[in-house]
Amino acid sequence: MRSKILLGFTALALAAAPAMARPFDEVVKDGTLRVVLYEQNAPFSDMKDGKPYGIEVDLAEAIAKALKVKAEIRLVDAGENVDGDFRLNLWKGDLAGSPLADLMLHVPIDKLLAIRNEQIFMTRPYYDERLAFAWRKNAVENFETVGDIGKTPIDVEGNSASDAMLLTAQGGQLRENLKHFKSFEEAAKAFLAGDAPILAGTRANLEAALFAAKASKDEIGIKELRLGGPVKLSWEIGGAVKSDSRDLGYAIGDAMTAMAENGSLKSIFEKYGVEYAAPKGY
Repeated sequence: MRSKILLGFTALALAAAPAMARPFDEVVKDGTLRVVLYEQNAPFSDMKDGKPYGIEVDLAEAIAKALKVKAEIRLVDAGENVDGDFRLNLWKGDLAGSPLADLMLHVPIDKLLAIRNEQIFMTRPYYDERLAFAWRKNAVENFETVGDIGKTPIDVEGNSASDAMLLTAQGGQLRENLKHFKSFEEAAKAFLAGDAPILAGTRANLEAALFAAKASKDEIGIKELRLGGPVKLSWEIGGAVKSDSRDLGYAIGDAMTAMAENGSLKSIFEKYGVEYAAPKGY
């Protein structure tokens, strides 16, 4: 009886085992590059009309084309932390036995993150993300420093990097200015409807929202400010592969470098109204 139970557990484990992440030659042989992206992460990746859509969707397809394979894109929910997302999508898998990805995009390129996740290998970064503000020019004059904010209300997504930045900046002096929303999309919608004179977010989010709304640059500007506090104001994003698929990571890095040099990476960002900000390595 005990042996039958163990056999049953083994069968279940085999049935649920995810397809392993693969080195470069296996990806080429199979003809597909399995890429995992975050859902509800516009303008980088989201669903639109039932299909993946966004900057990193186009980037994944361009990388696959450079490798002479086809991109197989899957959108997933963000977990509690990036470490868990690596575990579920790149090297261990989930309980449902979903196929492991060959590549994950929108990864913060951080030395400490890489050190504590020895199972993954990070690719070269492709974008420099920064926190910024959109501001209505007729409501806030000379918006050059933190002091110019004064008591001006700020629309912001709650529990976001921008929210953390504003809660801790200047010794917490801006806390009373904040008007919290469940998502950046809701905050941007309120701002564009005239709710508050200032909107906080990542520069990519702000630029894409203003672009989609066809907002006039003469009426609304975007500003980056130096704020004192513990929250990082900028970080580079790139990709990650499984640690034993480094040759694939190098090939992906070479493809991204070529796209940065020939201007096609810039064109992908501009398609969504986002100004391409090259990482320091480019």
